[in-house]
Amino acid sequence: MSKEIKSVNYGLEKIFEGAQDFLPLLGTDYVEFYVGNAKQAAHFYKTAFGFQSLAYAGLETGVKDRASYVLVQDKIRLILTTPLNSNSPINNHIVKHGDGVKVIALWVDDAKSAYKETTSRGAKSYLEPVVEKDEFGEVIKAGIHTYGETVHMFIERKNYNGMFLPGYQKWESDYNPTSVGLKYIDHMVGNVGWGEMNQWVKWYEDVMGFENFLSFDDKQIHTEYSALMSKVMSNGNGRIKFPINEPAEGKKKSQIEEYLDFYEGPGVQHIAVATDDIINTVSQLRERGIEFLSTPPEAYYKAVPGRLEEFSHELREDIETLKNLGIMIDADEEGYLLQIFTKPVEDRPTLFFEIIQRMGARGFGAGNFKALFESIEREQANRGTL
Repeated sequence: MSKEIKSVNYGLEKIFEGAQDFLPLLGTDYVEFYVGNAKQAAHFYKTAFGFQSLAYAGLETGVKDRASYVLVQDKIRLILTTPLNSNSPINNHIVKHGDGVKVIALWVDDAKSAYKETTSRGAKSYLEPVVEKDEFGEVIKAGIHTYGETVHMFIERKNYNGMFLPGYQKWESDYNPTSVGLKYIDHMVGNVGWGEMNQWVKWYEDVMGFENFLSFDDKQIHTEYSALMSKVMSNGNGRIKFPINEPAEGKKKSQIEEYLDFYEGPGVQHIAVATDDIINTVSQLRERGIEFLSTPPEAYYKAVPGRLEEFSHELREDIETLKNLGIMIDADEEGYLLQIFTKPVEDRPTLFFEIIQRMGARGFGAGNFKALFESIEREQANRGTL
């Protein structure tokens, strides 16, 4: 790990003392995917990732243009939405981007205030505040555009006692595979175009009051063939973290360029989901058919004890078990973390997932970047897109 990265203070509480408080965020409310076939996608996320059925909206609930299936696992809620006709803007989104994330919904105490504050600072409106009601109370929703065609929705549910949102009914299903131990969304990464990273960093600072607490340039994130740049944005309480990536010049095409080519624009690259037992979680995911990037070489794992000793940390897990599963290890002043990345979860090489377990560390696996990107490049070479 470079001296510059090691010297970063991951004590986020200190960094966030200067963060603006005009947009208090309580957490991630849900993530909505636009997909070609929501019924089948829901079956995949239940079977492979251990999500449970929660709620449904569609023709049976009076919705004529779409069908939406809501899945839950601990604090994670996913909506899988598919259009019911070719004229739907949802269909246009899928034709262009393939399956992908459309909405990152943020849980707030006051959606009208969140909308007013962000639009007054330059955000483009997606949905003006609307009150939705049913017998369980009311929810206030509002939305703004962010990078590409991605949207942030503000969800105020303090006066609502239903299972999800008005307009949805309980989704009864006899098929609910057991959880794999996923707990919450740790962070979500966005890929933007050439030269656009700093523009969106400033947007998150100015519009949403986020802080840029960690940056990596192409000198730190590179391999023999490709490079990228990344800046990590976080809100004041540290509950929402959005790293933003852009391509950098290299000998060959970077993973960010590949994503932009196949997603046909900026969008969410990956969702990092946390677990308290990554060995058990990854073991189950592998058994259920989830494919992960190739395991780092033997030399990587031989260097791990030294990297941990550098920060006076001791690995609690068995390193041979971690190696056999392909789980990577990194450390900072406050602890270490364990992480692994899936291959793309659809045919376009776009969206994938990260499984992460934090053992005190606040970083994002900077010491793993080289091994990770070399693994990604091996996949790119197989696809003929490197």
